[in-house]
Amino acid sequence: MGQTEAAPAGAQPTEGVAAGGRVLAGRIVTIDALRGFVMLLMLVDHAREFFYLHAQVSDPVNVATTPPGLFFTRLTAHLCAPVFVALTGLSAWLYGRRRGGRRAASGFLLKRGLFLVLLELTFVNFAWTFSLTPRTYYLQVIWAIGLSMIALSGLLWLPRPVLMGVGLVIVFGHNLLDPITLETGTPGGTVWAILHDRGFIELPWGARARTSYPILPWIGVIALGHGVGPWFTAQLGPAARRFRLYSLGLAALALFVLLRVVNVYGEPVPWARGVTPLLTLSSFLNLTKYPPSLDFLLLTLGVGALLLATLDRLPSGLQALLTTFGAAPLFFYLVHLYLLHLLNEVALALFGPNQGSLFSVPNVLSLWVLAALVSFPLWFACRWFARLKARTRSAWMSYL
Repeated sequence: MGQTEAAPAGAQPTEGVAAGGRVLAGRIVTIDALRGFVMLLMLVDHAREFFYLHAQVSDPVNVATTPPGLFFTRLTAHLCAPVFVALTGLSAWLYGRRRGGRRAASGFLLKRGLFLVLLELTFVNFAWTFSLTPRTYYLQVIWAIGLSMIALSGLLWLPRPVLMGVGLVIVFGHNLLDPITLETGTPGGTVWAILHDRGFIELPWGARARTSYPILPWIGVIALGHGVGPWFTAQLGPAARRFRLYSLGLAALALFVLLRVVNVYGEPVPWARGVTPLLTLSSFLNLTKYPPSLDFLLLTLGVGALLLATLDRLPSGLQALLTTFGAAPLFFYLVHLYLLHLLNEVALALFGPNQGSLFSVPNVLSLWVLAALVSFPLWFACRWFARLKARTRSAWMSYL
């Protein structure tokens, strides 16, 4: 998307300063750097999806049967979606401040949200399946961000304290809805599968849709991201901004630990002591993502807030590297899926399957090495695309 989008829907608009006060070429540097960092973690996780599918993990992960390396690799990827969605809400606030207020932001969110939903159903699904008529359409993070943007286009008309209250009620209260189930195939069951209960929706032409990302909790996250927008203006100094972000992050992590220790509410799957300290820690950190539990969101958003407050202290070279990825998030998202899928098809053609009908790398370390290798051409592609977009005024380019 354009210079006014949020990850992975597009680039970050600018208004004010970043956590450390740095703005580069009209962009808030630390926000792009945070986005770039979690996108690289996403690259590792999607490399797992294409090159380690024989060891697919459940949600939550089965810690008794999942090797620690694979468990913690999957755990790092949990940062991606919450950070993406929260930054989308923040970007919408900045866009409205820069472009004329709520009306401009609401129209932007509605149009971009509809575009992302269409993109999920077409180019994104094709990237995963390489089929024009897939048996199953996977409604994943782009879908969730798109629908969350559509919801925020209406919610942002509420007074900011009310909007924050709605976000908090959703994030803290949606696990109370976990016992509710509705019959698959009914109108109510379809709506509930979209909102909160991950499942399948039968489509009229014989295919089905898998609601991998039920959207209700993500609406709460995008609302909270929008609510902290005023922290990112010049009126709040860098030191005060960092203090707020550190305080928010530490408070979220402390509440996560408290709720997890109590083991009563906040996560549908309670933790249990393992036969080793590592298994106990794994159980403690083993959280539900689909839909994201309260504990999941407290942990990931807490870490995200701490990273956002810290990334301005990175060496300039590393910060620039991350920012290159974070400045072209939707382009990165689409290209990396097609590149990983094509690489796997080429490996299958050259070497044949080595895990049943699949081609897989030999271990988890290989996934990280593969992702690192793939990140090199992606960095040059993102840099090229950012320069191309800066030179052109084509309307369609604003959607990438």
